[in-house]
Amino acid sequence: MKNQKRIPLRAMVVCAMLTAAAVVLDRFVPVVFTDSLKVTLTFVPVLVAAILYGPAGGAVVWGLADLIGALLFPRGVYFPGFTVTSALKGALFGWFLAQKGAKFFPHAVIPTAVNNLVIGLFLDTLWIAILYSSKTYWGYFVTRIPQFLVIAAMNLVFIPLLWKLCGSLKKHVKL
Repeated sequence: MKNQKRIPLRAMVVCAMLTAAAVVLDRFVPVVFTDSLKVTLTFVPVLVAAILYGPAGGAVVWGLADLIGALLFPRGVYFPGFTVTSALKGALFGWFLAQKGAKFFPHAVIPTAVNNLVIGLFLDTLWIAILYSSKTYWGYFVTRIPQFLVIAAMNLVFIPLLWKLCGSLKKHVKL
């Protein structure tokens, strides 16, 4: 028990608030939401958690936000694959964005590309094809390309802004 690393209460509270913000942004404040296109600002609190607390913060916030949102405000059947990929995307952002001296390239561009074009487009589309097999995988894939291009562009705009915000927070607030 003595060698266990404790998570500061302040970090847990901040991550809980960021998780709540992510749920609200995902379920109640969509930028665009149609049958085949969903663009939200859910990633903003996740990016803040990833920058402040690294891979664990990003994974916990996005994974819990997906789980809580799906269970409390369902839009369809809950599928754990989406929660796993959400946590994976949050962890990847944390791994890249929490590094000291992080630069736009590669620290912002690589996780944005991998999360949106590999994990989001390929893996999340696989989960959709498994759940709603009315189309083929490639049919869903093609219709989801614009969504992930828009989200990737939004990520690349927000990441530098959030780095500055989080840098100011770290200077003035003990997080």
